Amino acid sequence: MNDFLFQIPTKLYFGKGEEPMIAAQAQLPALLAAYGPHVLLAYGGGSIKKTGLYDNVIRYLKEAGLEVFELGGVQPNPRLSLCRRGSEICRREGVDFILAVGGGSVIDSAKCISLGVFCDGDAW
Repeated sequence: MNDFLFQIPTKLYFGKGEEPMIAAQAQLPALLAAYGPHVLLAYGGGSIKKTGLYDNVIRYLKEAGLEVFELGGVQPNPRLSLCRRGSEICRREGVDFILAVGGGSVIDSAKCISLGVFCDGDAW
């Protein structure tokens, strides 16, 4: 067995009112800027657009000067095909950070996408 360091520094901002709180304190751009200028925004598609959250997040990212690549359409019980597509976008575009906006399925998809970026084989 080879020696290795495995570290997953994950932060979850969860709950009612989190998005306005993060935006009001200008936390989102500052949090993401530390990782690099290329962001993959993963989301479901229904409620994020109906509530205006999508527009707000895009605005925060653009105001921070970040280049945004989108992967919408995450479904409950995420599809491996979507995760593979996300991994390919990340590799092709040099994505530095995956921002999952949504619930558990979006978060699970982001984890699978990030694994797929660095996996020599298939993430499955």
